[in-house]
Amino acid sequence: MAEKLNILAINGPNLNMLGTREPDIYGADTLADMEARCRAICDTDGVVLDWIQSNGEAEIVTAIHQAIGNADWIVINAAGLTHTSVAVRDALALFPGRKIEVHLSNIHKRESFRHHSMISAVVDGVVLGFGAMSYVMAIRGILEIAKESG
Repeated sequence: MAEKLNILAINGPNLNMLGTREPDIYGADTLADMEARCRAICDTDGVVLDWIQSNGEAEIVTAIHQAIGNADWIVINAAGLTHTSVAVRDALALFPGRKIEVHLSNIHKRESFRHHSMISAVVDGVVLGFGAMSYVMAIRGILEIAKESG
């Protein structure tokens, strides 16, 4: 990777409660645990990782807007906003870089209202159902793509 790669990881509502929130679905890892794993991978490869969590839709939209011209990739777990937010979808559509949607659980094996993602149509890929490894898989995928594209 010739240039320094910049990744923004956005984590939506209630993800700050991971580790205690429905561990049978989301696992025992906290969001800080997941961030530490991703940061370790990025630090090894000299990649800049910005990591945010917000329970507010407007803050997430603003973060996406601010990433324009500042981030190469967005990794987003929009949590419940995945299924409801046209605003997050439209903000992601504005972002000219590449995007990966992440979910800890397999949303297609859950309640029917979770089966539809508002944002899948405007992202480059989706990683879901692998628990905390979903984030790691997204980050490693970005690094592989970056290496291949030189």
